[in-house]
Amino acid sequence: MKHKEEQKSDINDRKVEDVDRGEAIQNQEELPDAGIESTDPLSKLEADLTAANDKYLRLYSDFENYKRRMNQDRVDQIRMANADVFRSLIPVIDDFERALKSIEETKEIASVKEGVNLIYSKIKSITAAKGLVEMQSVGKPFDAELHDALANIPVNEPEKKGLIIEEIEKGYYLGDKVIRHAKVIVGN
Repeated sequence: MKHKEEQKSDINDRKVEDVDRGEAIQNQEELPDAGIESTDPLSKLEADLTAANDKYLRLYSDFENYKRRMNQDRVDQIRMANADVFRSLIPVIDDFERALKSIEETKEIASVKEGVNLIYSKIKSITAAKGLVEMQSVGKPFDAELHDALANIPVNEPEKKGLIIEEIEKGYYLGDKVIRHAKVIVGN
């Protein structure tokens, strides 16, 4: 009989220990967060929502930046696609400039002069409307990124050293990019 009573008391002791352990676990959940992850489902959902919202905003921002870059690249490609057309028109402009100079010397062909001037004006206005801009070189310092030096000539004035004295062929920009370097003579 004693043996049965010891077993009953042993079982009761275990039950008390289990109840104490359960209360300890329950009390631990009620403690403020001290570096231990909370098991409260609402706070966990709020944290997950905040993290997901932050991730969404970052992805949205990255995508908007990507779209902006792609649109800018597309605009640049379209603008530069016409570069070959302009490169082929530049010699025509040069020929017209030479013809205008020779026509200046012959005074008897007024109608030819007027026609050539008209064609020249049309070509210049069309190319200017498309973004082709003449490079202004005479009197400016020589820049290897913009100019091709054909010759160096001695100058008497020291302030003209390193400056462009004469332009043999004009350089051209398409937008802000050089599509043909100016061929120049530099003072030395």
